[in-house]
Amino acid sequence: MTSFATRMAHRRTRPAKGERQPPALGRAIRYLGHYKKYTLLAYLSLFIATGAMLMVPQLMQRIINAVTNGVVAKQLAGIPAAFLPLALQKLGWTAEQYASYGAGAESALINAGWLIVAFAVARAFFAYAQTYMSERVSQSVAFDFRNDLFSKIQRLSFSYHDQNQTGQLMVRATDDVEKVRIYISQGLLMMTQAVVMLVASLVLLFATNARLALVVLPLLPVAMLIFGVFSGMAAPLFREVQARMAHLNTILQENLAGIKVIKAFAREPEQQARFDSAADSLMQQHIKVSRIFSFIFPLVFLIMNLGQAALQYFGGRQMILGTLTLGEWQKFTMYLMYVFFPLGMLGMIINQMAMASASARRVFEILDAKSDVVNKPDAQNLPPVEGRVEFKKVSFSYFGSGEPVLKDVDFVAEPGQTVALLGATGSGKSSIINLIPRFYDASSGAVLIDGHDIRDVCLDSLRSQIGIVLQDTTLFSGTIRENIAFGRPQATLDEVIAVAKAALAHDFVMSFPQGYDTRVGERGTTLSGGQKQRVAIARALLMDPRILILDDSTSSVDAVTEYEIQQTLTHLMKGRTSFVIAQRISTVRMADQILVLDKGQIVASGRHEDLLENSPAYAEIYNSQLVEDAPGAKEVQ
Repeated sequence: MTSFATRMAHRRTRPAKGERQPPALGRAIRYLGHYKKYTLLAYLSLFIATGAMLMVPQLMQRIINAVTNGVVAKQLAGIPAAFLPLALQKLGWTAEQYASYGAGAESALINAGWLIVAFAVARAFFAYAQTYMSERVSQSVAFDFRNDLFSKIQRLSFSYHDQNQTGQLMVRATDDVEKVRIYISQGLLMMTQAVVMLVASLVLLFATNARLALVVLPLLPVAMLIFGVFSGMAAPLFREVQARMAHLNTILQENLAGIKVIKAFAREPEQQARFDSAADSLMQQHIKVSRIFSFIFPLVFLIMNLGQAALQYFGGRQMILGTLTLGEWQKFTMYLMYVFFPLGMLGMIINQMAMASASARRVFEILDAKSDVVNKPDAQNLPPVEGRVEFKKVSFSYFGSGEPVLKDVDFVAEPGQTVALLGATGSGKSSIINLIPRFYDASSGAVLIDGHDIRDVCLDSLRSQIGIVLQDTTLFSGTIRENIAFGRPQATLDEVIAVAKAALAHDFVMSFPQGYDTRVGERGTTLSGGQKQRVAIARALLMDPRILILDDSTSSVDAVTEYEIQQTLTHLMKGRTSFVIAQRISTVRMADQILVLDKGQIVASGRHEDLLENSPAYAEIYNSQLVEDAPGAKEVQ
């Protein structure tokens, strides 16, 4: 099998911009092109297995004719010799045929039986090969889909994730991909086999007895029309099934993530009722789908039985008239079953195709989603920066509409400066720090780093020079060392220990029996809030960034630990341009520049002492939000 990197290089199946896109299911089937060898082997095996099955009625005709002719020849041997020529004339036999039928009936029976066994063995072998190859291809396609989806979700901008629920994305990457895989593995092959069997059987029916074939032929368009109607009805029904499945999964994901809050507020009954409602909605949609599909199969069998009834009548008449032999009758009956068998398969095929079509559409909605923040075609790598950050008349609105959360923000942070951002909730502090690493793009104006508009540089080269410690600390399942070295997996243990000491994390890490190899659990649940923040600070420092962003990074630690971390950070921030969102006076006092924000605008800027005297807005924030921390800070000092 080709390597993952090779597949990634050849996987570009999505149409170019402006090109009319084919149906989603057709685009999914194009992924088979990445595995041409195994796909061809699967379909070649299918054709051979189907051909072996189509040979059986021919052999059955030979067996039945050999038996009936042998019986008749044995009976003729008992009549007077004078009447034998007349009997042969009535039967249409020559003397050579009579001799052959009488002497070779048993050998013809044995030979035909061995051929049936040989074709059965061949069919079994190639059916196995078909199943194995199709499963291998479908699993590989599912692998490609999931990797494409994960890669795209990783690249999509924050605004996309702000507007889409995690549960919805999880269902598309798992359940929707699996439904597409099942169709490629089973439904697509069944449809191909159905078409081959239907066409080949019709040709053989006409070759066997054209008049009898015309009797059942009018039933086929009726059956195809019914399937066409059901196919059109099924696709939107299955899209609704997947939407309700995603809603149910979202509720489950939210409850698992917030289980502590649910238990703390004793909201289990309400959440159970919410889940029950979503589960009932999903069940009702499934029942609606089942009600429709439970009607299609009896209808197909009714058509098949009508065909059998017509065949019994007209075939019986031909046998009475002597224009149809028993062997031909048996062969015709079997080929007719091969005509109706694909019709029966169509019900299952339509079911799988409708589900796969709905799921493929949902998968490609993600793969085709446009990211608000992308590299320009001519984007250049940002060279190593000194750390000068400038906001020039920056305004910003989330999702490009609504009330701006930032309005004409203007300021310059010189290399090595520490800039503190103060303001009430919703004043725009987080929006400013989100614009610096280009989590979002400014609606107007420009953000410059060392004179480079950050929209003109490659995202990786920008973000690799920025260290970030967010208020909501996220750790990943793994060891403490792996989490600290998340941005630099190749970092040595000594480097990890150095930054852990700088973030005052080393002592608590070494208190664990396994030290830096201690596993932190899902989302870092085995660590306290303060411990997680210190690990996050160490993670940012390991990048040795020229620009450091601290979003209230000491909010989960006690006053003593905060003071110790702040003293360390004061040393570490030297030579780095640092942006700090904080609510405590100790952080504000040390800042080279304090920006006071109100309703998305900078209403005051300067150092602590100047603002305290000259800015009523700053004095109000100081007195209402920060003065409570001042005595604690002074006592520690």
